[in-house]
Amino acid sequence: MDRPYSPRIGPYPVMVEEGRAYRWCSCGLSADQPWCDDSHEGTGFEPIEFVAPISAEFYMCGCKGSDNKPYCFGNCTGHAARAEGS
Repeated sequence: MDRPYSPRIGPYPVMVEEGRAYRWCSCGLSADQPWCDDSHEGTGFEPIEFVAPISAEFYMCGCKGSDNKPYCFGNCTGHAARAEGS
């Protein structure tokens, strides 16, 4: 698998808790998007692990093409689509 699967055009808005560790799915195959469920096994992709710096709503990349993974950077125009109610 050379490229990740893109399960969504646009971000996943999710609430995270300060100090809690998360694993963002980088392969796009997880059934628990945007979080990793270990579906990447054998694909060459690994989850991106991070600890939430604050408790807040974060916009996690759904297209898997962000320039600021695991966060949505708007590469796929997801922010525009979300703002329009898509």
